[in-house]
Amino acid sequence: MKRTDPNAIGSAVQTLEGRFGKLDRVKERIKNHHIETPSWAYGDSGTRFGVFRQPGVPRNAYERIEDAGVVHQYTGVAPSVAVHIPWDKVEDFNALSDYAREQGVRIGAINPNVFQDQDYKLGSLTNEDPSIRRKAVDQILECVEIGKAVNSHLLSLWFADGTNYPGQGDFRRRKRYMLEGLKTVYDAMPQSMRMLIEYKFFEPAWYHTDLADWGMAYSFSRRLGEQAQVLVDLGHHPLGTNIEHIVAFLIDENKLGGFHLNDKKYADDDVSVASFNPYQMFLIYNELVAAEDDPEARGDVAYMIDQSHNIKPKIEEMIQSVVACQTQYAKALLVDREALAEAQKNGDVVRAEETLQDAYQADVRPLLAQVRMEMGLDPDPVIAFRESGYSEKVAREREGAAGQATLGG
Repeated sequence: MKRTDPNAIGSAVQTLEGRFGKLDRVKERIKNHHIETPSWAYGDSGTRFGVFRQPGVPRNAYERIEDAGVVHQYTGVAPSVAVHIPWDKVEDFNALSDYAREQGVRIGAINPNVFQDQDYKLGSLTNEDPSIRRKAVDQILECVEIGKAVNSHLLSLWFADGTNYPGQGDFRRRKRYMLEGLKTVYDAMPQSMRMLIEYKFFEPAWYHTDLADWGMAYSFSRRLGEQAQVLVDLGHHPLGTNIEHIVAFLIDENKLGGFHLNDKKYADDDVSVASFNPYQMFLIYNELVAAEDDPEARGDVAYMIDQSHNIKPKIEEMIQSVVACQTQYAKALLVDREALAEAQKNGDVVRAEETLQDAYQADVRPLLAQVRMEMGLDPDPVIAFRESGYSEKVAREREGAAGQATLGG
């Protein structure tokens, strides 16, 4: 990795302005585009075949939040950290929230875990055993209370519920169980909280999944009310799915609640954001920026990373992922909306596509470097972090104690 030449940044940005016009408004929007990082991404992770250990990984919730604070320190746009319960469970959440503020961040989305306990082998909210359904509801209600304690306004729900074999469960009965459980939780939420319902078309339920696609999540959210919305995980779709179309549809319905940002090659690989298909990420951001520019579009979209970078250094990779989001967002901000709308209305397919390509092909790295310098940050966050010595420091301080390991993929 080579450091950015500070003398070249200004001239490169001027070149961009020559193509796209003044960029002051673009820079302000980049500075205010916040990306939430997940606590579990800072710990050891792997696949169902094994966990890959790294030196200096956090051993508890406090150390995970400490590392999240470092990512925000070098990027300036990652001011919140999602927590997973019970992985991040502590005796005093007020104290954890205070500690997060000391690290320059705050606690973001609360993610209940209702998939690891042995009781949930045949489902959580959709289990035929009413006592297990009640246990799952109680775990999620506990997360609602945690959210109140730490002033979090997001309850992020994902379920592994489904069946592995034909005949194992009754589809319609399980659907009713799911709605009943979600309704109990929804009714207990404060007005300030949103329920984000995630979906996944397969794994670990190989035959059917109770929340298999965005339409099912959308249906449940409509039944529940305005505080329930859909969470789109980029890896949770069959290959070739037009995710940007789903995003646009949900925006228009005011039902897009947020994202779990990652990328994939084959299935739900949970690899780094935009590492394989940056153009798809750009097209998704194109729809989001178009909605930001539309005074009739409503909604508050939460941008959250959720990935399992098993072999990359945790903090470096998270910085890299935040920058990847910034990069595609910046490119989407450069799209000439007037030219695009005119080409669409005139049926000029080539001009419409070239308008998008013009923005996508732009090198926005100097622009992002300038934005960071204006924020008082190093223009090269990964290099600056490497030079800080933080990794070596925590490797010494945390030596000899295993952290919380999570399985991804």
